[in-house]
Amino acid sequence: MPITNQLLLGHGFLREMFDDSYFPDQVVDRGRTILLQLCERIEAERPSDLEALYALTQAATEEFNLLDREFMTAGSGIETVAREWICDEFCFVASAYGFTDADAEKLTAGRDW
Repeated sequence: MPITNQLLLGHGFLREMFDDSYFPDQVVDRGRTILLQLCERIEAERPSDLEALYALTQAATEEFNLLDREFMTAGSGIETVAREWICDEFCFVASAYGFTDADAEKLTAGRDW
């Protein structure tokens, strides 16, 4: 299902990570795909409340947990700055879908990065 939210269509997910040579582009691209798939799931499932949204973001967070291993294998990792960038993207997605009161910590509560 293609994304229809206009705020997200032109958004450059994880731009800062792509601009930083510490993060391999091919791994960052997988992170962008996780975020785009999150958007697709939100549009398909249309969560009615924050708890339903958090269930979707937790699944995406678990995918980022796995992705961190790929970063480590490539000599990189999701460290402090990258963690903030990724969390900012989760907040942006939540806000773009009308969940402006989403708790930033709850959006990625299951993270191990």
